[in-house]
Amino acid sequence: MNSNIICVVGPTASGKTALAVELALRLGGEVLSCDSMQIYRGMVIGTAAPDAAEMRGVPHHLLGVLDPAEPCSAGRYVAMADPILRDILDRGKAAVLCGGTGLYLDSLMAGRTFAPRPASGRREELEHMADTQGVEAVRAYLATFDPESAARLHPSDRRRIIRAAEIYLETGRTMTQHDRESRAIPPKYTGRWLGLDFADRSDLYGRIDRRVEQMMERGLLEEVRGLLARGVPRGATSLQAIGYKELIAHLDGRCTLAEAVETIQRESRRYAKRQRTWFRRNPAVHWIEQAGPPDAGAVLADALAYLAEA
Repeated sequence: MNSNIICVVGPTASGKTALAVELALRLGGEVLSCDSMQIYRGMVIGTAAPDAAEMRGVPHHLLGVLDPAEPCSAGRYVAMADPILRDILDRGKAAVLCGGTGLYLDSLMAGRTFAPRPASGRREELEHMADTQGVEAVRAYLATFDPESAARLHPSDRRRIIRAAEIYLETGRTMTQHDRESRAIPPKYTGRWLGLDFADRSDLYGRIDRRVEQMMERGLLEEVRGLLARGVPRGATSLQAIGYKELIAHLDGRCTLAEAVETIQRESRRYAKRQRTWFRRNPAVHWIEQAGPPDAGAVLADALAYLAEA
């Protein structure tokens, strides 16, 4: 186990950023973001990216480094993050990996490599099928050769459904096979894992709803307008993030602002549920269950006590 790697995970709005910064300050470390949307420039409010005051002088990596018109994937993230992680460790610093994108974090820790997407035209064919027949048609097609992935993936997860079908068409191996083989390989990095959650789910959901309201007050709608004005395509990966796609629907006249905000809150709660399911599968995580209004001091004390023993 590498004691200089600390992974802070959990659902959205659980307090990961504050704990990661506090741990970095206490341990003389740096924070490496594992968030698929905070990686984009100009998307600060809707992704709850930390500002300078919240960073408290702690070096943060992979925040706002990609243009929002660029695609990102787990493979690209690992290619960017791995050299940074190695550099932090080589300098004798603690690396605090913080974020709610479980696939990115797990891929980095496992050391997974991803082959570049070939320009065979198969991705474009699958995209065309989704555009003309609906993503459900692609999912039904996927089920003919990889029923496990088709059943596991959310019916509206267009990107991953297309990717799963593409993997088979390009390699002759299903995503399910690929995942099994990847899990059989010993991980590149091991570390200590801390998970933040709430004992009562309603406390977390209340925090999520309030945070969405605060985002709107801070100017999330204006942030979305600014991204569109800069020419970021509506179909860009970045604009599929929760909070952005709903407000684009409002700007396009497909719903009222109140309806958009309500949808953001609902989808954020659903996302938190998926995050909990993902991270709870990891037996290495030491969970800190918060109750009612979170007590930052108690959370830090619990975390430090665990790290001292682990």
